[in-house]
This record gives sequence, C-alpha cells and structure tokens, in this order.
Amino acid sequence: MLTGLRLTAFGVVDEAELELGPGLTALTGETGAGKTMIVSGLGHLLGSRGDAGIVRRGADKALVEGRWEVPDDVAGRVRDLGGVVEDGELITLRQVSAQGRSRAVVGGAGVPISALAEVIGEVATIHGQSGQIRLASPDRQRELLDAHAKPAELERYRANFAARRAAATELATLEQESMARAREADMLRFGLDEIAAVEPHPGEDDALAAEQSKLMDLDELRSLAASAHEALSGSETDFDAPSAVGLSGEARKALASLAERDADAAALANRAVELTMLAGDLAADVAGYVADLVADPLRLEAVGQRRAALAGLTRKYGATVDEVLQWAEASAARLGELVGSDERIDELRAQLGALDAQLAADAAAISQARHTAADDLAAQVKGELAALAMPHAELRFDVTDAALGPHGADRIELLFTANPGSEPAPLAKVASGGELSRVRLALEVVLADAGAHHTYVFDEVDAGVGGAVGLEIGRRLQRLATHSQVIVVTHLAQVAAFADAHFVVAKESDGQVTTSGVRLLADDQRAAELARMMGGASSSAKGIEHAEELLGKAAR
Repeated sequence: MLTGLRLTAFGVVDEAELELGPGLTALTGETGAGKTMIVSGLGHLLGSRGDAGIVRRGADKALVEGRWEVPDDVAGRVRDLGGVVEDGELITLRQVSAQGRSRAVVGGAGVPISALAEVIGEVATIHGQSGQIRLASPDRQRELLDAHAKPAELERYRANFAARRAAATELATLEQESMARAREADMLRFGLDEIAAVEPHPGEDDALAAEQSKLMDLDELRSLAASAHEALSGSETDFDAPSAVGLSGEARKALASLAERDADAAALANRAVELTMLAGDLAADVAGYVADLVADPLRLEAVGQRRAALAGLTRKYGATVDEVLQWAEASAARLGELVGSDERIDELRAQLGALDAQLAADAAAISQARHTAADDLAAQVKGELAALAMPHAELRFDVTDAALGPHGADRIELLFTANPGSEPAPLAKVASGGELSRVRLALEVVLADAGAHHTYVFDEVDAGVGGAVGLEIGRRLQRLATHSQVIVVTHLAQVAAFADAHFVVAKESDGQVTTSGVRLLADDQRAAELARMMGGASSSAKGIEHAEELLGKAAR
C-alpha cells in the first residue's frame, strides 16, 4: 500500500505531499489543474521514462518520493538490491535532473530504473490510457485469463520452456561445430600418439646433447686429462719431472721444520698438510676420470638416433622436449573436452525429449484450465458490464491452439461487442475509449481477489461515460477498495462521492508563474467540491443539496 507521496519541482507542482491510507482515494480538480502530474509522479516510481521536460522551470531537478507498506517477499527483493525495509515500510525515490539524467533509489540503495520498476510493479498498477491500449493486446488478455484460471502447471511450464530453449541452443551450437571438433580431435590424437611412441623425458634433449659431445671428443678429453694427471702426479717416464703432489710434499716438510723452530709458522704448516692431501685426492680423481674415458661407438650411435627422434617432436610441438611435454598435457585435456562434447550432444538430445514430453503434458493441462475459466470469467464480467450501463455487451475469451510458446500452446483473444445481434470481434477493433474503460474496470473488480492488498491507480476510468454510469463505476471502485488500495483521478462527482479520502488539485498563478497544489478535503468540504464538479457553483444551495444527497447515496 502507498502510504505517502511527495512531489518536488515536478511539472506544474512546486511542492505537494499526500498522506494516503487504505480504501478508495479520489483526486479531483479543474481541467488543467495538474491532476495528471500526480499520476505521472506515480508512473515515475513505476519506471516511466523521465526527461528534462518534467522538471519545473527554474529548478535543477524534479523529485518523487513514495512510502510503501510492502509484504515480506518484496522486502526480500529490496534487501537483495542492497536496500533497507524498516518495520515493513519502504521508501523509494526517483530524481530527474534538468539535463535529463535520471536516478532511482530503493530503500536507500541506488538502483537501475528497471529494478525500481520491478519492485514497485509487484505492489502497484496504474490504469490509464496506456493501460487501455495494453488491455487490447493478446499478452495482457492472456495474463487476465490466467489470473482467473490459475493453472497449477504454468510456473513449471515456463521454467521448462526456458530450459528447453537453452538446451536447444546449446545442442545446435555443438552440432554445427561437430565437424570442426572431429578434425581437431583427429589432429590431437595423431600428435599425442606420435609423442607417446617416442616417450620423451623432461630435460632429455639437453642431457643427450652433452653426452654426445663427450663421446665425440673422447680423444681430446683423454689427452687433456692425462696432461693434468701428469702435472699433479708426475711423469711415468721422467722421474725427475716436477709434480704438484711432490712439490706440495716438499713444502709440507719444510714448513713442518719451520714450525718446530717458530710457533707462529704452525698455521702455515697445517695449510701445507691440507694442500698435500687435496693435491693427492685431485690426482686420484683425475686418474679415475681418465680410466672411465672408454670409447663406445655403439652408445654414440644410439645417442644420435635418440636425438633425431626427439628432434622430430621438437620441430612440431615445441622448441624443447619440456615444451613438447607441455603441449601433450594441454592437448590431452582438450581432447577430453572434445570427446565430452559428443557425449553432451547425446545428453542434450535425451534432455530435449524429456522436456518435450513434459511441456506437451503441461500445455494440455494449462489449455484445459483456460478453456474452463474462459466462460466463467466472461460471464462474471458480463454481469459487471450490465451494471455499468452495457446490458447487451458480450465478452468472450477465444482460446485457440497455437505452437508451443513461453506461456503454453494457446492463442488468447478477447472478443467484444456492445450491441445486440452483433458478432463479437477483437476488443481492440470494436471498443470505444469509454467501453474499454468499463471493460477494464469490470475485469479488475472480478479479479480483485487475485490482486488483494495491491495498489490500483485509475486515471480517467470514467472517460466517455455519464452520471448514472458514474455511480456504478464508483460502486465498483468502492468494492475493489475493500480488497486493495484504490486511487482514482476523476472528473465525475458520482465517482468521487464514493471515496474514503478526497484530495483536490488546484492551481494558483501570480501572473508569472502557475503552481499546482494538493489539499485533503474535510468531510464538510466535500459537498462544495462535488457541486462544482456537477457544473454548479460550489456555493449554490441547490448544488450543495444535490451533492449532499449524492454523498448520502454513496454512503448507503
């Protein structure tokens, strides 16, 4: 329920605030007084397009603020948007700058305009000229019929239809790309088989290159090692040739004798001992190295062949063996994806088959519910139309077969005629503006239970009708207001008389600037306003008497 509405610098309205309650609220005023601005302000809270033209001249921005009592499910949606609902009350704000920039706030959180529209659209509906146009659309007619039929399978059908559409799209993509995937999979299998046949090991190419170099330079390596061994251990043919082991031994002896005479040389003697031991160890290791340098032509040939096999891989799959192994790992994962895509195709085909069966069953049940509800809803609306001075009106929901769609397998068309003997035709083609208004109101009254605790705003619902019909419209708005909050902008006293609260929109001018304001009428002020609306002077005794009689009739 809308509990408060405040407009600032909004069109001709400089500042206006309405405190609203349950039941029926009427907004009246002279033509051009600014009643439409109130409805337009509410429309902005429901996501209407805002532009700079709505900003009052001289102001930098227009503001509309609404206070709402909202149910728990709507409060949950607000919290999901980052907003706050305190004690069940939600505050929404719409701002339009003089440059045309628009901003929306829900529960203190800035949100897109579409999010504001979705939240408030759950609790409020505006019925204006655009609503009459929408009533003529097949989608709106289907929504009205479903509101009465309440097919239990509809929610599941919609979810399954969306799932089927997504699955069909995925399947079409996979099938379209199946040939390319098959080619890619064959290429990857060939490469992986080629690598598996060679069985490379990490770093193997560098290790084999070093081994091959050593085997090919064996004679030179042996010569260099022999020279080093001779320098360390001495010549086997020239016993007088100096050697590192012999010279270090002589140095050790001399320093040992020196240390016996001078204690300060002890450290030098110790280092000489270490040098002698290191020279001996190095000489032994070099001798062992020389002994291991054995020519192996067969090994040299095997290393060459292995390197050639590895080169065959590094020409195709990477600059090194390590890169080849990385390519193999990535390709194996990709091959798994490609093979999985084929399995996914089979899964999707099975899923589509199951969804098609479920959709067909649910569509049949939904269609049956609509056929059953169509006659009942039409009969109830016809009764309401008879009370609204359309005794000969015929209304029929035509439910025909159609292809499976997002909402079932039916085409819904609302057929109407206001004249006896005339065959019903599509509502959009044969109904006048006044007839559309009454059909819309009759539908809302019949479907009132479905929209319980909702806020309905009716703008010019009484367009094109007279006094007697106005009374019936007022009665029905009053009945609708027993379930929901109803706000009506009207020019008929017969409608306004049924209101629980009555606001008057009036304009004032200082000769340069025109301003509209809103005030709540006290009970003893209502008769004067109704008298004015009926075309008499608000102070006319006869007009006042007639207005009081009208108020009494509405109260009864």
